Amino acid sequence: MTLVIRRYRPSDKDAVRSLFSDGIREHIRPAFYNAVRSQLYVGVTLCLGLVGFLMGCVSGALVLVAGWLGLVYYCCHDLYASFVNDKLHKDMQDIPGSYLSRPDDCFWVAEVEGNGKSQVMGMVAVVGKQSGGEKHGELFRMIISSSCRRAGLGSRMTQMVVDFGKERSFSKIVLETSSTQTAAVALYEKMGFSHVLSHTETHAPAWMTVVTRVTILKMEKCIRN
Repeated sequence: MTLVIRRYRPSDKDAVRSLFSDGIREHIRPAFYNAVRSQLYVGVTLCLGLVGFLMGCVSGALVLVAGWLGLVYYCCHDLYASFVNDKLHKDMQDIPGSYLSRPDDCFWVAEVEGNGKSQVMGMVAVVGKQSGGEKHGELFRMIISSSCRRAGLGSRMTQMVVDFGKERSFSKIVLETSSTQTAAVALYEKMGFSHVLSHTETHAPAWMTVVTRVTILKMEKCIRN
């Protein structure tokens, strides 16, 4: 089998959109588990069960606990699923227009070829942005198929973005990821990115983000020569 990292082609659209959807949605369960296992949420769950029990209704206790856990799962699901739906109708609907229409932008895919077939197993994009008198790049849509992880592909694609940034005279590469994506955070730290900011501003309603306990991490890597 041969792995090739190349620029996006229009024929990749369906495969890329499918990989994007699957890659983002897989964070729903980890987000839920991380939330309900937190000390605060364990306490809330126990308190709700105790309230129902003290009211003399075991079934009521179960309903309260199930309702609470259902709310947390709903928020985690909607946070990621609505993000996918939004982006599929925006930049991921017109990838050439969003990521290939300017010299400072690019979109790559990692394609595995074998047995006469090819399959897109990874992707990443970068958008050049102007800030004052400096240009920097923002990394987007880094997704690696679960079957290709822990094989160095993420590092290779991240380095592709860094090398592109150097060619385009960017001062730095910035990105945002969620606290749930621990493997991605570890990868970026390994590649020299530093955590510079945390916030909870997402496309979802503020209360929903609070319930999920998901934090958005901003990271950056200086690449000025």
